[in-house]
Amino acid sequence: MSTVPVPAPNPTPNPETSLAKPLAARKRRVFWFLAAIVVVHALVPFAFLPYTFVWWGIPVLLIGNFIFGSLGINLGYHRMLTHSAAKFPRPLERLWVLFGVCSLEGSPLWWVCTHRIHHQHSDEDGDPHSPKDRFYWGHMEWIYTAAERRQKLDTYGRYVPDLMGDKFLRWLHRGEKWLFVWAAHVVLLTAVGFGAGFAFFSTTEGAVQFGVQWFLWAVIVRTVYVWHITWLVNSAAHRWGYRSYKTNDYSTNNWVVALLTNGEGWHNNHHAAPRACSQGHRWWEVDLTFTFVRLLQLVGLAWDIAPVKVPKHIAEGSKESGEASPPPPSP
Repeated sequence: MSTVPVPAPNPTPNPETSLAKPLAARKRRVFWFLAAIVVVHALVPFAFLPYTFVWWGIPVLLIGNFIFGSLGINLGYHRMLTHSAAKFPRPLERLWVLFGVCSLEGSPLWWVCTHRIHHQHSDEDGDPHSPKDRFYWGHMEWIYTAAERRQKLDTYGRYVPDLMGDKFLRWLHRGEKWLFVWAAHVVLLTAVGFGAGFAFFSTTEGAVQFGVQWFLWAVIVRTVYVWHITWLVNSAAHRWGYRSYKTNDYSTNNWVVALLTNGEGWHNNHHAAPRACSQGHRWWEVDLTFTFVRLLQLVGLAWDIAPVKVPKHIAEGSKESGEASPPPPSP
């Protein structure tokens, strides 16, 4: 039965290098993003009113999650941009990035920078979203709390130098243009819903009802769903689950998170071999995001897929299975 290793003691945090501790202490909010989170969450209950609840909303939600969550965040932002786990034709690369932007999780450069910092300081001082002290911090509080250092050019130059030369990514980042892309996708999806309503329903009332239902399920509920399952990787998958590898952090393999995210929940595997495109290391650790990449490879649309290569010192120190103990709770 494996246990979570205690990270090596760290020296007294340096304000110039420590990112999480000063951040948690200051609590300077990014109010526009906090407001967006509150508003989008507040709209979710409307999807479950008699007028708007429809069973076809469930498959729409799951398909939307695969497109914008799995292809956009899992594949585009995470495996492709952050870890260079696979390569695709340029149009597909751009498409994955745009899908990620439509999940309203920040610009690609900001997201990648944050995640690379997380890997360098995982569950230590400097981790932007470790849940080791407070679950809510690791789950979502960090995302609407300002981190001045992570807005500086030298931080991006240090953590994402390979992406800074990409004009498309820089264009999305500068002036928060990614937000305009997100807003455009909301308008487009809403127009599709109302257009379909007027095309297939004989009454204005029926068409409008369908359009409202589509908007709530294809945009609002889908966005909140993708938010929380993505954030569960940062929070729940650093608290509960089993550990196949003795990494120097609290990462776990959480099958519930893996099921919800189409493969991202095998998080201890990911921390043991960050660049690997596949995050499921055993036959039963299903990773549908990676399965999609393999299908693209079969038709020549994916290549240079990074294999699973666990460093020798981690592989030799690992155990086959076992429940991971959670990190010490906050006082």
